[in-house]
Amino acid sequence: MTIPHFKRILLKLSGEVLMGPGQFGIDPGTVDRVAGEVAAAKAAGHELCLVVGGGNIFRGIAGAAKGFDRTSADYMGMLATVMNAIAVQNALEKIGVETRVQSAIPMASVCEPYIRRRAIRHMEKGRIVIFAAGTGNPFFTTDTAAALRAAEMGCDALFKGTSVDGVYDADPKKVEGARRYDALSFGRVLADNLKVMDAAAVALCRENNIPIVVFNIREDGNLASVLRGEGSSTIVHNETEN
Repeated sequence: MTIPHFKRILLKLSGEVLMGPGQFGIDPGTVDRVAGEVAAAKAAGHELCLVVGGGNIFRGIAGAAKGFDRTSADYMGMLATVMNAIAVQNALEKIGVETRVQSAIPMASVCEPYIRRRAIRHMEKGRIVIFAAGTGNPFFTTDTAAALRAAEMGCDALFKGTSVDGVYDADPKKVEGARRYDALSFGRVLADNLKVMDAAAVALCRENNIPIVVFNIREDGNLASVLRGEGSSTIVHNETEN
């Protein structure tokens, strides 16, 4: 398939991606590699902003299942995303890429508060903006935060970097012969509960006509490749799009 050229994109990274081969925490080598992928996309002329999850450190819904109050657990998960955002910022700035971290939970000693106009201005100046702390509200995932920020920043697409090369009709790690989709409609994703992102995020992208591109961020050079319309991925879009 040929993926359209997207100028401004939001890249959603799960916290699990930053674990690398480990089972917990942040793997510096993996963070450096991901930063290199982002820098290469920027060098190719794309404007980027990022949303990073926190599941490698703490996942709110899992904490709630173990006995934490759900609201408290979600706030703990938001703080984990700030740690990940700072790690990605550090890796990007080591290779000369100017960045800003903006948090939905104000913490002035660590990063900027989220201010939409300031974030847009940073992007216009060529900086990569990393959005942390989700939406700043419990009961919302970082997927929803990614869709919200993509809409607010006027992004052409939301790229979701995962450990698989697209959306399948079954879990390809468990089901031999699972089929990958090249393209899907938002309606099909919601109706079939395909788990691309949570339903609120998918609905936000559908309402704002923001395609979702799912690809494997763990494969070296794959972000730049998918942005060129090469490599394996799945694009989710409105049915009226070409």
